Amino acid sequence: MLHEFIEIHRDEILSRHRSKMIGEPNVLRRDAHSVGNFLAEISETLRFSLPHTRLSNAAVGHGAASLGAGFTVDHLVREFSAVSSSIVELAVEATIALDAEELRLLHLCVENAIAASVSEYLRLREYQATERIGMLGHELRNLIATAQLAFNHVQSGSVGARGSTATILSRSLSGLSTIIERELADVRLGAGLHHRETVVVSEFLKELELTASLEANGRALRFSVTTVASDVLVHADRQVLVSVVGNLLQNAFKFTPPLGHVQLRALATADRVQIDVEDECGGLPLAKVDQLFRPFTQVGDDHTGLGLGLTICQRGARANDGEIHVCNHPGEGCVFTLDLPRQRAQASA
Repeated sequence: MLHEFIEIHRDEILSRHRSKMIGEPNVLRRDAHSVGNFLAEISETLRFSLPHTRLSNAAVGHGAASLGAGFTVDHLVREFSAVSSSIVELAVEATIALDAEELRLLHLCVENAIAASVSEYLRLREYQATERIGMLGHELRNLIATAQLAFNHVQSGSVGARGSTATILSRSLSGLSTIIERELADVRLGAGLHHRETVVVSEFLKELELTASLEANGRALRFSVTTVASDVLVHADRQVLVSVVGNLLQNAFKFTPPLGHVQLRALATADRVQIDVEDECGGLPLAKVDQLFRPFTQVGDDHTGLGLGLTICQRGARANDGEIHVCNHPGEGCVFTLDLPRQRAQASA
């Protein structure tokens, strides 16, 4: 019976499924939990001859998780198709006689799962797009209103050009710039408009240091940069990298209290380059760490912004064959790490 075969060879099926998906773009680490749940649903359907049209909870959850992780609809379809092909291939290799009715029911289960997963993916994407437009308009309006009010006071001559009002103006303009950079990066990532080039990490950090220092000074924060040797290179989209590291710095400045310390540093090994942003935010509640990279999620007390920055950071890292990690130090702060493959320097002729 096919359901018994699936139950006995579950781990082998999952392993084969992973091998089929390993060449997929952006797939670095994929949790097989929801795929395993889907296998259990298939086995139950085959065992008890349940209606194949019943709602696949695993598929619905997988669709939602895939949207949050930045995967495409096309990827979803291939993932579920790879489940059925993995089952059939393994059964044929084991010379298991496959019943025609069971095969038909298996394929119907997969088709239903694809429909459920894609439907949930599209439903959430449409909801998020609508919510995002409204929140983006609100965010821009608040920053522009604050900047206009501060500018009016400076222009009237009632306050100095170097006082707290000017600082508010500068911070509002910096916020507007951050939003624009974030949205442009998101558009580039969504459209697949990646322009990779050789980036000298030390020069890249020096460029970031100039603008980041102004933001840190405006917030009464200490800011330090530790760079690497000039021969440390990465092959990446520079504009996307600026957005990724810039977002990490913005979050660090936003949640670190005045007089706190934010550090930007790079580390290099023979094969990898790590860019760390360390803050003194006080750490995160343990229950919130796993939610950091979900769209529209904000885990701090400051709820300004859309809660999209870290989601875009994750997508930007993956678009450059990298990953974002977070190390939480409760009571102290957090270290966000952009981990990228190191580019080998070409020998001169």
